[in-house]
Amino acid sequence: MSNFRLVWANLHRHPIRTYLTLLSVLVAFLLFGLLRTLAIWFAAGPAEGASADRLVVTGKYAIIDLLPISQRNAMLTVDGVEAVTHSTWFGGNYQDPSNFFAKFPVEPRAFFDMYPESVIDPVELDAFEQTRTGAVASADLMQRFGWQIGDKIPIEADIWPMRDGNRNWVFDLVGSYTSDVGSQGSTLLFHYDFFDEARGYAPGTIGWWTVRIADADRAPEVGNAIDALFENSQNPTKTGTEDEFGRAFAAQIGDIGLMATGILSAVFFTVLLLTGNTMAQALRERIPELAVLKTLGFGNNRVAWYVLGESVLMCTLGGLLGIGLAALLAPVANSFAQQFAPGAFGMSLPVAAAGVGVAALLGVVVGAVPAWSARRLTIADALRRR
Repeated sequence: MSNFRLVWANLHRHPIRTYLTLLSVLVAFLLFGLLRTLAIWFAAGPAEGASADRLVVTGKYAIIDLLPISQRNAMLTVDGVEAVTHSTWFGGNYQDPSNFFAKFPVEPRAFFDMYPESVIDPVELDAFEQTRTGAVASADLMQRFGWQIGDKIPIEADIWPMRDGNRNWVFDLVGSYTSDVGSQGSTLLFHYDFFDEARGYAPGTIGWWTVRIADADRAPEVGNAIDALFENSQNPTKTGTEDEFGRAFAAQIGDIGLMATGILSAVFFTVLLLTGNTMAQALRERIPELAVLKTLGFGNNRVAWYVLGESVLMCTLGGLLGIGLAALLAPVANSFAQQFAPGAFGMSLPVAAAGVGVAALLGVVVGAVPAWSARRLTIADALRRR
């Protein structure tokens, strides 16, 4: 019998125990794959698709602070500023909270002028601009929900009730658009004027400004000039690149890296104890068998390697299965993730390789003590225990 077949056969002495332990390792590395991918994506994802000639102006102290729409005229006087438009986070639910996608009230023509990568039929853009309750949806949303132009899209508000207290907003779908940039994908856009007239509070305010500048190399200078305009006002601003804005927007959820590290630490500590107990119990049950192997000429080191190999094989196999499952599940979160930053949400090769490496290391740590005990075991002592 080959060494691998012997190790594999020993793992199947108690199949239920082995498979339950394998399942626990699988779940641990499924979480590892998803959480590490999420943490890395939140840290690096916003950079992809960001335009060098666009700046984003938000409240100085918090990204959620509303800004007065009257700031537009002052920003247009800054040297180097070519165009200004705005967006506001609307929130709300379509039919069910699980149907998540971004919703923004915008200025129809100014928005699509600002984002030329988002392409819309001119006729539909005209309809969007002329229809107060009009809305346009990204192509993937149209396909996802089976929407057709002319449909009415009901949205239940969570942040923005209407003046009469009603939270049921209804928009007329007048067009769709396509975009290769994640931050504009999976998004419903509707008319700011209608939103401003109908909302129950804070009229005349917006969430953030987007500014197009003539020279991307002057971005810091222009940004400082914009902030200087409102430094001593009731609504001071903070201007940064689209990349910085995407990171700040994503950071509202919290420190994803720290949370992922905390969760994974607890999970791996539990798995370490569980797997270590399983291997120790398996060693105790097999002491007479190990003595027989040594009697037949198997050396101490070879027996120790068999015990260590069982631990490494089980943990590595569980890690491979968990990482593989995480790679399959990662794209499911892509439509949600793209609302916070551009770029596809998917597992990278370094994360997968790190997962497999950690799985093998876990196997070594778990199996080290049982393997050392098996190596030191004498034939006489082992047979006496029987």
